[in-house]
Amino acid sequence: MTLLLKLVLAPLLVVGSSLAGRRWGPGLTGLLVAMPVVAGPILLITYLEHGTAFVARAASASLLGLVSLAAFAVVFARVSRARGWVGTVLLGWLVCLALDLALSFAPVPVWVALGLALAAAGAGVRLLPEPGEAGPVRLPWWDLPARAAATAVLVVVLTAAAGRLGPDLTGVLAPFPTGTTVVAVFALAQGGPAAAAATTRGVLRGLGGFAAFCFLVAVFAEPIGGWAFVVAVTGTVVWQFADSCRSFGK
Repeated sequence: MTLLLKLVLAPLLVVGSSLAGRRWGPGLTGLLVAMPVVAGPILLITYLEHGTAFVARAASASLLGLVSLAAFAVVFARVSRARGWVGTVLLGWLVCLALDLALSFAPVPVWVALGLALAAAGAGVRLLPEPGEAGPVRLPWWDLPARAAATAVLVVVLTAAAGRLGPDLTGVLAPFPTGTTVVAVFALAQGGPAAAAATTRGVLRGLGGFAAFCFLVAVFAEPIGGWAFVVAVTGTVVWQFADSCRSFGK
């Protein structure tokens, strides 16, 4: 059952985000993939395999991992203007992993972690390069299968290592830019740096809902078990809807 979740759930969510982006633009792809489409399944699998106390602590640590995710988004958007996707991804991942390792040794109360995640998302938006005009996008037949396969591999590797890593390191690595990397690389390869910047801007805009998900799982996992994920998904949808309404009203 858990293997099926690893191989199917997150890849399907990434593909769905990608299809929405084809219809409404790379910014929406980034916004959707910034929702817990990868970290959510990782935390759910962690709950099924290791129990409520483990996942509550991991979810709290995941809030700190969102700081690293925000840093990755900024690095990717800026470096992609001068380098190809391989160099951009490697540098972004190195920055993200360095921050993840540092943050895993500095656990903080869940309320503080939530504040840090939201502050990082806000700062990341201000640090992004000015948006430009994206180039034309031609999608090969293997586009969606490649996105799904890349996401599945990354999810399987991280969840397989969770027991040995412990809840804190598992938690900060759960928001590791798996789905973000997949959609940002394809945006860069197919639409250029402007499309990559639009995608990462969407990612940063969506981190508020991501933070709400992690926070609610951290708070409610031990009291109500698996129902915490229902509460967390509901809270994420409400947050994103309210944020979209606020942005639309500006």
